[in-house]
Amino acid sequence: MTKFCAASTAAATAVLIATAPRPAPSQEVVLVPVDVKAVAQGYRTSELTGEEVLNDAKEEIGEIDDFVIGGDTEAPDIFAVLEVGGFLGLGGYLVAVPIESLGLDDPSGEIVLKGATQEALKELPEFEYGS
Repeated sequence: MTKFCAASTAAATAVLIATAPRPAPSQEVVLVPVDVKAVAQGYRTSELTGEEVLNDAKEEIGEIDDFVIGGDTEAPDIFAVLEVGGFLGLGGYLVAVPIESLGLDDPSGEIVLKGATQEALKELPEFEYGS
């Protein structure tokens, strides 16, 4: 066997080893049982999107544009993205607020962001969707 042939064989073997499929690292999947009846009593984001948001003075301050789950995989935060000051989806200013700040359980059935005004929300950093 020539040096070229031995080197070619060694290189080909190295490429095959490097590109060979490897078993995935062991991942433990933990399934947690939930009370499905309690979950069914919750809020569906698909039904909340587009709903108007009021302050505690019952003034319209915006509407729900979307929901975003934060990137922390240990304890992800959920944010409501509100469109403030727009009309029919045009000219609005987007802000993100923690979902906990929205009063979804208001007895009136309305979504309330206590203490907020359009002016105060426009003072928050503008939210932009990542790519």
